[in-house]
Amino acid sequence: MERMLYMLWNVGWLVVCTLMESSSATLSPAGINYEVVALMEIKKALHDPYHVLGNWDVNSVDPCSWRMITCSFDGYVSVLALPSQSLSGTLSPGISNLTNLQSVLLQNNAISGHIPDVIGKLQKLQTIDLSNNKFEGEIPTSFGDLKNLNYLDVSYNNLSGTLPNISVRAFKVLGNPLICGQGSENNCSAVYPEPLSFPPDSLTDQLGAARKSRRVVVASFGAAFFVIVAMALLLWWRYRHNQQIFFDVNDHCYPEVCLGHLKRYTFKELRSATDHFSSKRILGKGGFGVVYKACLNNGTVVAVKRLNDYNAVGGENQFQTEVELISLAVHRNLLRLLGFCSTESERLLVYPYMPNGSVASRLKDSIYGRPVLDWPRRKNIAQGTARGLVYLHEQCDPKIIHRDVKAANILLDEEFEAVVGDFGLAKLLDHRDSHVTTAVRGTIGHIAPEYLSTGQSSEKTDVFGFGILLLELITGQKAMDFGRGANQKGIVMLDWVRKLHQEGKLNLMVDKDLKNNFDHIELEEVVKVTLLCTHFSPSHRPKMSEALRMLEGDGLAEKWEASQKLETPRNRAFEQTPQRYSNYIEESSLVEPMELSGPR
Repeated sequence: MERMLYMLWNVGWLVVCTLMESSSATLSPAGINYEVVALMEIKKALHDPYHVLGNWDVNSVDPCSWRMITCSFDGYVSVLALPSQSLSGTLSPGISNLTNLQSVLLQNNAISGHIPDVIGKLQKLQTIDLSNNKFEGEIPTSFGDLKNLNYLDVSYNNLSGTLPNISVRAFKVLGNPLICGQGSENNCSAVYPEPLSFPPDSLTDQLGAARKSRRVVVASFGAAFFVIVAMALLLWWRYRHNQQIFFDVNDHCYPEVCLGHLKRYTFKELRSATDHFSSKRILGKGGFGVVYKACLNNGTVVAVKRLNDYNAVGGENQFQTEVELISLAVHRNLLRLLGFCSTESERLLVYPYMPNGSVASRLKDSIYGRPVLDWPRRKNIAQGTARGLVYLHEQCDPKIIHRDVKAANILLDEEFEAVVGDFGLAKLLDHRDSHVTTAVRGTIGHIAPEYLSTGQSSEKTDVFGFGILLLELITGQKAMDFGRGANQKGIVMLDWVRKLHQEGKLNLMVDKDLKNNFDHIELEEVVKVTLLCTHFSPSHRPKMSEALRMLEGDGLAEKWEASQKLETPRNRAFEQTPQRYSNYIEESSLVEPMELSGPR
């Protein structure tokens, strides 16, 4: 026993030495953190219109608490994630001082200039995504020195020159005319991407302990001592009782769901965080599972989605779909996945907790007699939702169809920014496919007519759902409830709005809680966008990117004028179908909306 304690003491001393080393590894003799200096150089070279880098402080000694930064468990910057942040400027060569960097995610910005050749010195890099920017010049040949690189995406830039010799699992270079244009000797079509799980948005708290590591160096010495004592007592107990420690066999890792940098939680941890899945913790119920409010051991409040029966039809598929889709989709207006839990009998997903709930839950809320969601906030929610859907449709590869766009699935963060949630009904599509035929799933009142009649969905299915969402924002009512107060039996929201627009009585449809505090010109514009998005024929609906531009005041007049010249498609493509959208719902054999889908 004494020998065992002596060995534990030596191990403890090594732990203490390791803590001391990690706390000062990135500090110069003058106490300067090289990673802070490198990140400040990056910030200085970028133009940040929305101040997403506002808390990057040169006087800080620990960048692990900064937004968009993720650190490893030993306290080094491992992920620089700034996707879709409207950044411009250039990428500073100072990035070469982030020697422990594993992922660089700068896609969907407007960063220009040359790609720094010194990135080739970052030997731990595994993922580089610089797609959809304005980089120019040649792809650095030094990228070929990155032995651990798995994914490289420089597509849709202004790069030129020849393709360097790079050994990588997935290399995407399409969309660079000077490299892949006509007459080019480069065979861009031969570079095929492989599926890869990206690191989650670094705004998450999943590495909270690592971010605080340098702040608790002194406390760590005491903690290490108590750990040693606890280990000694544990070994003594085992020795006295001659017992073994058994681990929960249900918590072992399934290879098909061990993805990327997502945090894997144990079932016991999530069960404890939800008070044994107490009914008092329920935030909402959907067709595949129940969502609980949970508090993790470190104090972080999250939302946990527990699948009802993962062996049932769709349950396991939903789990696989959500884990894959949400880990790949990184955008400020999309709900990000923090982690998951998988056992022999349970499948759970962990998301950020949205304190302001969903749009559906806040439409009728008021503070001091004024609606929580006033008109400017509703319009901002519409634009934020559109941006998220544009990313899913036009910037993801393969593209993603949500298939259940509704107010209950649009969540609101601390600043009431729209966050598109519930990818449980989403379908992945290859860009070569324009549609997919599946069993009809969604919420009655939000489902496009062609989807109801044929089961055929496409991006235009989401556009239709977005149009219904706009009407919910205008009226403050659910799609199926609108019109009932006017004693118009069988008329759903869409049919009544068309009637009001034709009669020039749009004011009658506006949420009475707004008390006439809205912009009448903007109302007419939003209604026109709504009617374009809910056109009976999917081919005549705009793309989500076009709908977004129209909401921002660009191109609406031209699109509306063109739509008025079209003959009604009901007499062409749907001659044998009912003449009103409401008839589709009455003739549908679908069950109630809650059974089809529900809010997260």
